[in-house]
Amino acid sequence: MMMDAVQEQFVKMLAKQSLELAASQLEQFELYYRLLVEWNEKINLTAITDREQVYLKHFYDSITLSFFVRMDRVKTMADIGAGAGFPSLPVKIAYPHLNLTIVDSLNKRIVFLEQLVRQLGLAQIVCVHARAEEAGRMPQFRDRFDLVSARAVARLNVLNELCLPFVKVGGSFAAMKGAHSAEELNEAKTSIKLLQARLEGVHTFQLPIEHAERNIIVLNKLEPTPAKFPRKPGTPAKEPIC
Repeated sequence: MMMDAVQEQFVKMLAKQSLELAASQLEQFELYYRLLVEWNEKINLTAITDREQVYLKHFYDSITLSFFVRMDRVKTMADIGAGAGFPSLPVKIAYPHLNLTIVDSLNKRIVFLEQLVRQLGLAQIVCVHARAEEAGRMPQFRDRFDLVSARAVARLNVLNELCLPFVKVGGSFAAMKGAHSAEELNEAKTSIKLLQARLEGVHTFQLPIEHAERNIIVLNKLEPTPAKFPRKPGTPAKEPIC
Protein backbone atom coordinates (compact mmCIF):
# COMPACT_ATOMS: atom_id res chain seq x y z
CA MET A 1 0.00 0.00 0.00
CA MET A 2 1.07 3.60 -0.56
CA MET A 3 1.80 5.35 2.72
CA ASP A 4 1.48 9.08 3.35
CA ALA A 5 3.76 11.14 5.60
CA VAL A 6 1.84 10.39 8.81
CA GLN A 7 1.92 6.64 8.22
CA GLU A 8 5.59 6.70 7.21
CA GLN A 9 6.45 8.53 10.42
CA PHE A 10 4.42 6.01 12.44
CA VAL A 11 6.16 3.06 10.76
CA LYS A 12 9.62 4.58 11.30
CA MET A 13 8.96 5.22 15.01
CA LEU A 14 7.87 1.60 15.51
CA ALA A 15 10.79 0.28 13.44
CA LYS A 16 13.17 1.90 15.92
CA GLN A 17 11.67 -0.48 18.47
CA SER A 18 11.99 -3.45 16.09
CA LEU A 19 8.26 -3.60 15.49
CA GLU A 20 7.06 -4.01 11.91
CA LEU A 21 3.45 -3.79 10.77
CA ALA A 22 1.90 -5.48 7.74
CA ALA A 23 -0.07 -3.44 5.21
CA SER A 24 -3.29 -4.93 6.61
CA GLN A 25 -2.42 -3.68 10.11
CA LEU A 26 -1.72 -0.17 8.79
CA GLU A 27 -5.12 -0.25 7.11
CA GLN A 28 -6.70 -1.18 10.44
CA PHE A 29 -5.04 1.80 12.14
CA GLU A 30 -6.27 4.14 9.41
CA LEU A 31 -9.83 2.81 9.70
CA TYR A 32 -9.55 3.12 13.49
CA TYR A 33 -8.65 6.80 13.05
CA ARG A 34 -11.58 7.48 10.72
CA LEU A 35 -14.10 5.73 12.96
CA LEU A 36 -12.75 7.47 16.06
CA VAL A 37 -13.24 10.90 14.50
CA GLU A 38 -16.66 9.95 13.12
CA TRP A 39 -17.98 8.66 16.45
CA ASN A 40 -16.35 11.51 18.37
CA GLU A 41 -18.94 13.83 16.86
CA LYS A 42 -21.68 11.79 18.56
CA ILE A 43 -20.07 10.85 21.87
CA ASN A 44 -17.09 12.32 23.69
CA LEU A 45 -14.21 9.91 23.06
CA THR A 46 -11.13 12.11 22.75
CA ALA A 47 -10.03 15.73 22.69
CA ILE A 48 -7.35 14.77 20.15
CA THR A 49 -8.64 14.49 16.59
CA ASP A 50 -5.76 15.80 14.46
CA ARG A 51 -4.59 12.78 12.46
CA GLU A 52 -0.87 13.10 13.16
CA GLN A 53 -1.58 13.64 16.87
CA VAL A 54 -3.88 10.61 17.04
CA TYR A 55 -1.18 8.43 15.50
CA LEU A 56 1.41 9.75 17.97
CA LYS A 57 -0.50 10.36 21.21
CA HIS A 58 -2.99 7.50 20.95
CA PHE A 59 -1.72 4.78 18.62
CA TYR A 60 2.04 4.99 19.18
CA ASP A 61 1.66 5.93 22.86
CA SER A 62 -0.53 2.86 23.42
CA ILE A 63 1.94 0.54 21.72
CA THR A 64 4.79 1.76 23.96
CA LEU A 65 3.40 -0.72 26.49
CA SER A 66 4.87 -3.50 24.34
CA PHE A 67 8.35 -1.96 24.57
CA PHE A 68 8.51 -2.87 28.26
CA VAL A 69 6.26 -5.96 28.51
CA ARG A 70 7.08 -9.12 26.55
CA MET A 71 3.87 -9.43 24.53
CA ASP A 72 4.93 -12.82 23.15
CA ARG A 73 4.51 -14.14 26.70
CA VAL A 74 1.05 -12.58 27.11
CA LYS A 75 -1.96 -14.61 26.01
CA THR A 76 -4.77 -12.88 27.94
CA MET A 77 -5.05 -9.13 28.46
CA ALA A 78 -7.66 -6.92 30.12
CA ASP A 79 -7.94 -3.15 29.67
CA ILE A 80 -9.77 -1.38 32.50
CA GLY A 81 -11.52 1.93 31.78
CA ALA A 82 -10.53 1.61 28.13
CA GLY A 83 -12.43 4.67 26.90
CA ALA A 84 -11.87 4.81 23.14
CA GLY A 85 -9.81 1.62 23.24
CA PHE A 86 -6.45 2.85 24.48
CA PRO A 87 -4.05 1.19 25.02
CA SER A 88 -5.55 -2.22 24.32
CA LEU A 89 -6.80 -1.96 20.72
CA PRO A 90 -3.60 -0.52 19.19
CA VAL A 91 -1.71 -3.24 21.07
CA LYS A 92 -4.16 -5.88 19.79
CA ILE A 93 -3.74 -4.67 16.18
CA ALA A 94 0.03 -4.92 16.56
CA TYR A 95 -0.17 -8.29 18.37
CA PRO A 96 -3.19 -10.16 16.92
CA HIS A 97 -2.63 -13.30 19.05
CA LEU A 98 -3.89 -11.56 22.20
CA ASN A 99 -7.15 -12.65 23.77
CA LEU A 100 -8.51 -9.30 24.96
CA THR A 101 -11.17 -8.20 27.45
CA ILE A 102 -12.14 -4.53 27.54
CA VAL A 103 -14.01 -3.13 30.56
CA ASP A 104 -15.69 0.27 30.60
CA SER A 105 -18.48 1.73 32.74
CA LEU A 106 -20.10 3.84 29.99
CA ASN A 107 -22.40 1.92 27.65
CA LYS A 108 -21.99 4.45 24.82
CA ARG A 109 -18.27 3.72 24.73
CA ILE A 110 -18.88 -0.03 24.78
CA VAL A 111 -21.24 0.33 21.79
CA PHE A 112 -18.52 2.26 19.95
CA LEU A 113 -15.88 -0.33 20.84
CA GLU A 114 -18.06 -3.24 19.71
CA GLN A 115 -18.70 -1.52 16.36
CA LEU A 116 -15.02 -0.67 16.04
CA VAL A 117 -13.90 -4.24 16.75
CA ARG A 118 -16.39 -5.56 14.19
CA GLN A 119 -15.36 -3.13 11.46
CA LEU A 120 -11.65 -3.68 12.09
CA GLY A 121 -12.18 -7.43 11.76
CA LEU A 122 -10.57 -8.19 15.10
CA ALA A 123 -11.16 -11.55 16.82
CA GLN A 124 -10.89 -12.80 20.40
CA ILE A 125 -12.18 -9.59 22.00
CA VAL A 126 -14.89 -9.26 24.65
CA CYS A 127 -16.28 -5.82 25.55
CA VAL A 128 -17.79 -5.65 29.04
CA HIS A 129 -20.13 -2.89 30.20
CA ALA A 130 -19.46 -2.77 33.94
CA ARG A 131 -17.70 -0.83 36.62
CA ALA A 132 -14.28 -2.25 37.43
CA GLU A 133 -15.35 -2.86 41.04
CA GLU A 134 -18.17 -5.11 39.79
CA ALA A 135 -16.30 -6.91 37.02
CA GLY A 136 -13.34 -7.54 39.33
CA ARG A 137 -15.58 -9.72 41.50
CA MET A 138 -16.94 -11.82 38.62
CA PRO A 139 -15.37 -15.32 38.65
CA GLN A 140 -14.68 -15.25 34.90
CA PHE A 141 -12.48 -12.16 35.32
CA ARG A 142 -11.04 -12.35 38.83
CA ASP A 143 -7.38 -13.41 39.07
CA ARG A 144 -7.50 -14.44 35.39
CA PHE A 145 -5.30 -12.27 33.14
CA ASP A 146 -1.62 -12.38 32.19
CA LEU A 147 -1.59 -8.61 31.69
CA VAL A 148 -3.93 -5.83 32.80
CA SER A 149 -3.57 -2.25 31.56
CA ALA A 150 -4.99 1.14 32.44
CA ARG A 151 -4.22 4.49 30.82
CA ALA A 152 -5.29 7.89 32.17
CA VAL A 153 -7.99 6.45 34.46
CA ALA A 154 -7.13 7.40 38.08
CA ARG A 155 -4.27 7.82 40.52
CA LEU A 156 -2.26 4.69 41.17
CA ASN A 157 -3.56 3.96 44.69
CA VAL A 158 -7.08 3.87 43.21
CA LEU A 159 -6.04 2.03 40.05
CA ASN A 160 -4.44 -0.76 42.03
CA GLU A 161 -7.74 -1.64 43.68
CA LEU A 162 -9.60 -1.42 40.37
CA CYS A 163 -7.09 -3.40 38.28
CA LEU A 164 -5.06 -5.85 40.37
CA PRO A 165 -8.11 -8.08 41.10
CA PHE A 166 -8.13 -8.98 37.37
CA VAL A 167 -4.46 -10.05 37.28
CA LYS A 168 -3.64 -13.71 37.71
CA VAL A 169 -0.94 -14.79 40.16
CA GLY A 170 2.35 -14.32 38.32
CA GLY A 171 0.77 -11.81 35.92
CA SER A 172 1.37 -8.08 35.58
CA PHE A 173 -0.50 -4.80 35.88
CA ALA A 174 0.80 -1.90 33.79
CA ALA A 175 -0.32 1.62 34.68
CA MET A 176 0.43 4.07 31.86
CA LYS A 177 1.14 7.52 33.24
CA GLY A 178 2.35 10.94 32.15
CA ALA A 179 5.12 12.87 33.89
CA HIS A 180 5.99 12.87 37.59
CA SER A 181 4.75 9.45 38.66
CA ALA A 182 7.05 9.18 41.70
CA GLU A 183 4.52 10.85 44.04
CA GLU A 184 1.73 8.52 42.92
CA LEU A 185 3.96 5.52 43.39
CA ASN A 186 4.88 6.61 46.90
CA GLU A 187 1.25 7.08 47.97
CA ALA A 188 0.36 3.68 46.43
CA LYS A 189 2.83 1.61 48.49
CA THR A 190 0.17 0.44 50.96
CA SER A 191 -2.28 -0.57 48.23
CA ILE A 192 0.43 -2.53 46.39
CA LYS A 193 1.15 -4.51 49.56
CA LEU A 194 -2.50 -5.07 50.57
CA LEU A 195 -3.40 -6.23 47.06
CA GLN A 196 -0.62 -8.83 47.05
CA ALA A 197 1.63 -7.23 44.44
CA ARG A 198 5.16 -5.88 44.17
CA LEU A 199 6.78 -3.25 42.00
CA GLU A 200 8.59 -4.75 39.01
CA GLY A 201 9.78 -1.44 37.60
CA VAL A 202 9.07 2.08 36.41
CA HIS A 203 9.88 2.72 32.75
CA THR A 204 10.41 6.41 31.96
CA PHE A 205 10.76 7.65 28.39
CA GLN A 206 9.80 10.49 26.05
CA LEU A 207 7.37 10.39 23.17
CA PRO A 208 9.08 11.05 19.84
CA ILE A 209 8.72 14.45 18.18
CA GLU A 210 7.27 16.42 21.10
CA HIS A 211 9.36 14.74 23.84
CA ALA A 212 6.58 14.59 26.43
CA GLU A 213 7.48 12.41 29.41
CA ARG A 214 5.73 9.09 29.89
CA ASN A 215 5.97 6.53 32.69
CA ILE A 216 4.80 2.93 32.67
CA ILE A 217 4.58 1.43 36.16
CA VAL A 218 4.60 -2.38 36.13
CA LEU A 219 3.45 -4.42 39.13
CA ASN A 220 3.64 -8.19 39.57
CA LYS A 221 0.82 -10.13 41.28
CA LEU A 222 2.16 -12.39 44.04
CA GLU A 223 -0.99 -13.92 45.56
CA PRO A 224 -4.76 -14.07 44.83
CA THR A 225 -6.71 -10.89 45.55
CA PRO A 226 -7.91 -10.74 49.19
CA ALA A 227 -11.67 -11.28 49.42
CA LYS A 228 -12.44 -7.75 50.65
CA PHE A 229 -11.17 -6.16 47.41
CA PRO A 230 -12.35 -4.45 45.36
CA ARG A 231 -14.71 -2.58 47.64
CA LYS A 232 -18.16 -1.31 46.59
CA PRO A 233 -18.42 0.80 43.41
CA GLY A 234 -17.20 4.33 44.06
CA THR A 235 -15.43 3.51 47.32
CA PRO A 236 -11.89 3.14 45.92
CA ALA A 237 -12.06 6.67 44.46
CA LYS A 238 -13.70 8.23 47.53
CA GLU A 239 -11.58 6.41 50.10
CA PRO A 240 -8.30 5.39 48.45
CA ILE A 241 -6.09 2.87 50.22
CA CYS A 242 -3.27 4.84 51.82
